[in-house]
Amino acid sequence: MTGRRIWAAALLSVGLLAASGLFASGLFASDSRQSAEESRAEKNGPANFVARQGGGFVLKGKPFRVAGVNNHYLTYGSEAEVLRVLDDAVAMHANVVRIFVSPIIGSPDGRVPTVFDWKSDHDSSNLGVHGVAMASFDPDKKEMRINEGADGLQKLDFVLAAAARRKLRLIVAFVDFWGYTGGARQFSAWYGDLKEDYRFFAEDPRTKADYKKFVQAIVTRRNSLSGVAYKDDPAIFAWELMNEPDIHPEPLFMAWTSEMARYVKSLDPHHLLASGQGSNDYKMQELQEPEIDFGTWHGYPYWMKIPPEQFGEKITQYCAIGAAFDKPVLLEEFGLARSVAGQADHYRDWLSRIEGDGHCAGWLVWRLVARQDSGQYPEDHDQFDIHNDGSPTWRVLEDSARRMTSSKAAIRSLGENQLR
Repeated sequence: MTGRRIWAAALLSVGLLAASGLFASGLFASDSRQSAEESRAEKNGPANFVARQGGGFVLKGKPFRVAGVNNHYLTYGSEAEVLRVLDDAVAMHANVVRIFVSPIIGSPDGRVPTVFDWKSDHDSSNLGVHGVAMASFDPDKKEMRINEGADGLQKLDFVLAAAARRKLRLIVAFVDFWGYTGGARQFSAWYGDLKEDYRFFAEDPRTKADYKKFVQAIVTRRNSLSGVAYKDDPAIFAWELMNEPDIHPEPLFMAWTSEMARYVKSLDPHHLLASGQGSNDYKMQELQEPEIDFGTWHGYPYWMKIPPEQFGEKITQYCAIGAAFDKPVLLEEFGLARSVAGQADHYRDWLSRIEGDGHCAGWLVWRLVARQDSGQYPEDHDQFDIHNDGSPTWRVLEDSARRMTSSKAAIRSLGENQLR
């Protein structure tokens, strides 16, 4: 009996120890989860966002100047294609990558027309979207449908998570104005406007409501890979209302921009916001809107009908407009065909002007591309493409990016008067 009691007591003791161990394990697991959440909170949130301070950008109180690249196919390219571009951006010493949330289609069954060849088998760069659609139109319910699946917004999740791992920040344009992969034209086409009526998109209450619904789906989304809510993600440098919103006349553009900027900021008051305007002849009047944090312009001497030698004057002009509003300005797209003699020298002159002008917040070249899954580089229709090829133009961009992203260079360029 004594031995049996001892054995039973031993079992009870072991059971109690095991139970207490499990309880402690649960506490430790709970503590671990809480610690992970606290760690995530420390890494994310407004304290780690790039912010605007007067005519410049700052990160944790230190100047942040932009040296970046554009790429239009990252939200529908393959994962391998995305990583090749982001890795080359790192190799360039870029700190910002600009993308568009696309494609937008009619209806998958074709009952509502899609304004581009959605079923094209071309390479990603040549507008082959491989069945990806961020939003479409449901002809039965007569409403927009957001696609949160693997062939929809999860593609954007991947780009954000991959950029964050590489310490790159993204400018995310909610929509492309142009119809290359649907864009604003597709929003209008859902309701029968196939004539590229620029007023229709900005005025029709249905397209305006759909735009807001689309924006809300993005801003309030939680990344399926990282677990980070988009509005809390410091990998997002800024939102843009649209790529090149060619909405006119100007009063209509201003009314639409004001309404949508207020809406975005009501959802996410902490990230920077720009209109995405790229016209070569506007005066950045949207900078008078409190919710618009910085100005953008897109510069191509060929389309501006000026010689490349005069382009530097445009840089000074637009940066001065930003200074008048006490807001930063980015040369957000620029390009000169490779066939133009001295492309690298022209780029060197332009970027040196930006580096040396405290009113210029930075630059993003159009466009950085890498090999497609076909093994080939994209077709370069305009001869603007940049490759990680060690060419003179690549070296000019790399050298400027290295200087722009140096904290000492940023402080020296901005000057004490900009750091108020």
